[in-house]
Amino acid sequence: MRCLNLAATLLLLLVFSGSGSLAGERIALVIGNSDYAYTSKLANPSNDAVTMSDTLRNAGFSVTRLLDADQATMKRALLGFGRDLRGGDVDAGLFFYAGHGVQVNGENYLVPVNARILDEDEIDLEAVNVNDFLRVMNSSNADINIVILDACRNNPFVGSSRSAERGLAPVDAPKGTLIPYATAPGDVALDGRGQNSPYTK
Repeated sequence: MRCLNLAATLLLLLVFSGSGSLAGERIALVIGNSDYAYTSKLANPSNDAVTMSDTLRNAGFSVTRLLDADQATMKRALLGFGRDLRGGDVDAGLFFYAGHGVQVNGENYLVPVNARILDEDEIDLEAVNVNDFLRVMNSSNADINIVILDACRNNPFVGSSRSAERGLAPVDAPKGTLIPYATAPGDVALDGRGQNSPYTK
């Protein structure tokens, strides 16, 4: 795991190095969900999204940032991001998500702030399936795609779920896509006591 984290760090450093190293466009979608209506609120995802947006802009990315996004807003943004990746001259695409994320039956879901999930059978309708989004990225024209999931907080709906597990499940990334997690698959990350999560910081 340490070797994988080191490899991910080195690759990110290559992407984030001087803007002259890449000739095409760098695009990023950053989402931070903190203010949940029907489950536990989180202190830092919105702050994490602001920090990541500033960092990415300084690295030459064109950034779309969403704070406390509902399901419809998240899906529209993900669809638009996927279309942008299929555009002409794109060198790097990066998606960052901070907020609640859950694993059910080996599938990972990102939780919008308006999700009202009373049973695990409702998760597919109320949340955003990570694998569905990765399929949209399959036809990306970018040289490299990076999906950063700082979303491994403990499952907030575990009391109403039968097969929901800790953390997030491993994902088979499309070719040319790197997916760094905030912690090992199946484990739980911390939201943090400062202004940012430990992973984003």
